[in-house]
Amino acid sequence: MSEKEKTTTAAEMVQVETIIGRILQVGVVLSAIVMGIGLVLLLATGDSGYAGDTVPLTMGAILLGSWQLKSYAIMMLGTYCLILTPVLRVVVSIYAFYKERDRLYVMITTLVLIILLIALLIGLTGK
Repeated sequence: MSEKEKTTTAAEMVQVETIIGRILQVGVVLSAIVMGIGLVLLLATGDSGYAGDTVPLTMGAILLGSWQLKSYAIMMLGTYCLILTPVLRVVVSIYAFYKERDRLYVMITTLVLIILLIALLIGLTGK
């Protein structure tokens, strides 16, 4: 690899690291805002939006409940945003390792992404 290619790759990696940092920051702040909205709604109304101890557990129920401004659903949506933040970070990391031509880390990080997606699917379906 020539000196110019090394410099270009290093500059791209700095840019990718900046993007990864920004993704994590935005994800955490967005999650906190969404959860905060749900908490304020819960405190203002004194109602979760659901009967008894019922809470939305599926993504469909969470999205529907959020659309209907049910506080528990909005807080759960914020939680899912928080969970998805590192998943997005893994996706960007795969790209970064691909740009570095580091096939071993691309494979390892892809395996991590697959495991995360399987865990998310299991959590969403409850099976």
